[in-house]
Amino acid sequence: MDLNADLGESFGSWNMGDDAAMFRLVTSANVACGFHAGDPVTMLDSCRAAFELDVTVGAHVGYRDLAGFGRRSLDMSFDELFGDVLYQLGALDGVAHAVGASVDYVKPHGALYNRLVHDAEQASAVVAAIQAYDPGLPILGLPGSQLLIQAKEAGHPVFVEAFVDRAYQADGTLVPRSQAGAVLHDVDSIVERAVRLATKGEVVAVDGTVVQVRPDSLCIHGDAPGAVEMAAGVRAGLEAAGVQLESFA
Repeated sequence: MDLNADLGESFGSWNMGDDAAMFRLVTSANVACGFHAGDPVTMLDSCRAAFELDVTVGAHVGYRDLAGFGRRSLDMSFDELFGDVLYQLGALDGVAHAVGASVDYVKPHGALYNRLVHDAEQASAVVAAIQAYDPGLPILGLPGSQLLIQAKEAGHPVFVEAFVDRAYQADGTLVPRSQAGAVLHDVDSIVERAVRLATKGEVVAVDGTVVQVRPDSLCIHGDAPGAVEMAAGVRAGLEAAGVQLESFA
């Protein structure tokens, strides 16, 4: 099982999360590409850390929305979104190559991630951009999403992820962050959920429905309060359950 986190989200003198600790706990890092978060120096530091610790780098592409941290959905034309995704891929991949690393998968961020579950037009722009950049680049996303459906049709390797610290709805989508209880904080219950996802491929939705997920990767949000404690607990819990941790990519 892969364990991923959103990292490299600091900007200038403003710091987001404890990346130094998180890089030592995950097997894959979704590195911000400068549009929703991150900057060239942060991208450089993140790629260096990933290379030194043998952590796989993924391009965490998002809407061009620094002020909103990429959590505001934007209406964009095909070409606008195509260009923005292509720009972010090229930026992070260039920085990664400069330090001996590489971008080995793509995972959309925030509002873009959620919109690509149902929005076929925006999904087509994102997939087309990734296809134009590297036809064999793996894509990580929510099961049943338009992103993964179209990516698979285009010939990309696709991988499914689940969130250990987010509440689920009965249809397998995430509870919107605007709703109470959308983000989980109790470490023990998060660890229990992670082990159940890894060993049984299922998660309990907010209404009690058991949702089948069968993930290739488990995500922990690196910007959450207590993220390091949470990640350490999840890693220890998975290892105690006999789950081997390795990058899906």
